[in-house]
Amino acid sequence: MNGGAGARRAIAPQAVRRVAVIGAECVGKSTLCAALADALPGCWIPEYLREFCAERGRPPHRNEQTQLFAVQIEREAAAVERAAADGLAWVLCDSAPLLTAIFSIHYFDDDSLLGPALAHHPRYAATLLLRPDLPWVADGIQRDGEPVRAAVDALIIAQLAAGGVLARPVAGQGPRRVAAALAALRELAAPPAVSDARSTPRGTLR
Repeated sequence: MNGGAGARRAIAPQAVRRVAVIGAECVGKSTLCAALADALPGCWIPEYLREFCAERGRPPHRNEQTQLFAVQIEREAAAVERAAADGLAWVLCDSAPLLTAIFSIHYFDDDSLLGPALAHHPRYAATLLLRPDLPWVADGIQRDGEPVRAAVDALIIAQLAAGGVLARPVAGQGPRRVAAALAALRELAAPPAVSDARSTPRGTLR
């Protein structure tokens, strides 16, 4: 899905910034991606897990996690090409293969996707970690409640740290949540400032 309006010149796919929007269940990933796509503007892609569950009427089995992982990567690559053709410099990804790997650890005690997920993750210009500060509301099939949301959130934080992935936490509700995310991304997009060796490199998410 594309945000913004009007004709734009095509850009090189290498100029498109991918953003991983990750978090546990029911933290507003899809809502935020749509809002960011409109504001930047950019293109956003939904989480394939939702489509998978809706089509089959159930959550995935352990042996189907690899399919979810592969399809998410394929759709992400296609979105980058589409964004470049449309002259859009951002692709908002709901969410990232890393989250599929983390769900595999949580639900199936299977970490086999973690290595490939971490190898893929440097493709993102930024990682936004949505905080579980929104009211928990059941939405769709794979929605297991507040205790599971808290457990998955803790696992995400642990795996980000273990994998050396820098992520910007995004909190708040409604416009405040969108503003916090936009601030992080616009900082990334800003021209590098003159700094000394002690400064944090531009684009580092803290």
